[in-house]
Amino acid sequence: MITDIAFWGIGLVAVLGGAAVFYVNSMARATYALALSFVAVGLQVLFLQQNYVGVVTILMMVMEMAIMAVYMVMFMGMNPALMPMSMVHSNKTAIAVALTTFLALATGILMVDWPTRRGSPPPDVTMALGEALMGPKMLVMAVISPVMVATIVAGVVLAAHRTRYNRFGDDLKQRPADDPQPGGVGR
Repeated sequence: MITDIAFWGIGLVAVLGGAAVFYVNSMARATYALALSFVAVGLQVLFLQQNYVGVVTILMMVMEMAIMAVYMVMFMGMNPALMPMSMVHSNKTAIAVALTTFLALATGILMVDWPTRRGSPPPDVTMALGEALMGPKMLVMAVISPVMVATIVAGVVLAAHRTRYNRFGDDLKQRPADDPQPGGVGR
């Protein structure tokens, strides 16, 4: 009973987080609402006892949203990601397309003559699902993933030749004495 309540509660969080993406008024808030929605979906997958897929979904989506937020701040500056804006464009058309798509999919689900199961599931469903998704490339992905994370971190570190703490006072144009750029303090 508690498991069922938790499952449906997390489902509600996933739906509300997805809806919040279009309700909040900044790109940064929309990013974190989307991350919340994806984490809730990953938790639901864990409830379905698909541990590998659930954990990978959570880790992948949290990292993806964190990287999106970093790039948003990096390319847009400090405040534009938090500036008010609308994430909805062509509101009436979007609602019409969403409702039409929902009704078509719901009709398909209810009207299709679903086949009955033949055979029994494998003893380890998670292993079978992992093999079906990745096949023989599982080791390659396990090695490439940390390399990709290291590349992203190194790119961000190399892109920031100086930080906001590497200055004097409130004068953003004044350069520290050890700054190699021309016109620095003490040169």
